[in-house]
Amino acid sequence: MHIGVIGASGTIGSRVVTEAVERGHHVTAFTRDASRVREERAGVTWRSLDVFDAEGIAAALPGMDVLISGYQPGNAAADFAATVERSVADPSVFVTAAQALLKALESHPRVRLIVIGGAGSLEVEPGLVHADSDEHLYESLDRLGLPRSYAAAVRGHRDALNVLRMSNRLWTYFSPAEDIAPGPRTGRFRLGGDQPVLDADGRSRISVEDAAVALVDEAELPRFVQRRFTIGY
Repeated sequence: MHIGVIGASGTIGSRVVTEAVERGHHVTAFTRDASRVREERAGVTWRSLDVFDAEGIAAALPGMDVLISGYQPGNAAADFAATVERSVADPSVFVTAAQALLKALESHPRVRLIVIGGAGSLEVEPGLVHADSDEHLYESLDRLGLPRSYAAAVRGHRDALNVLRMSNRLWTYFSPAEDIAPGPRTGRFRLGGDQPVLDADGRSRISVEDAAVALVDEAELPRFVQRRFTIGY
């Protein structure tokens, strides 16, 4: 299988590349400036890509089976604070990126798209989306050590999901657990739909490595086409 990964040098994207290659897939790894990448690995081809350039994305799609987008306005793996700042400064970028990706797929309708989004669009209770409740959202941001201003970015992710939901393309939206950080690859987790998956202590958590497992699983065996899914221990 040929898998494209946007944001391939990022926290989640880099793990997705590793997981896919170790399973024997060919990966085209997209980043803003591939000339800065010094890595050479069998099965991985690095290319520059502008996620807002629908024509450029479309030109990269021939021969690809699945495109996984881990786009963030910055590289959180290299500078988390700057990524947070950029996300807050213009939260509309998530919608703009989703629109460009869908536009690119118009000429390649068989290519599947998996967008890595946020947990804030999950429901805290039936019918109540996390991002729509200041009380729940601020409580989560405080717990995660994020500024309350990041609520704008959370809502940007929610709006991007709503853009996808209006499309008839072969999209999937992935909401990671609320607490996601580098950790062990266990391969043992649970999947959910529109509500968070909580552990025995009531926490929504997952390692980045296990999130990558779930994403490549979905690329190999689609279960959530035109749907959102989430993950947790």
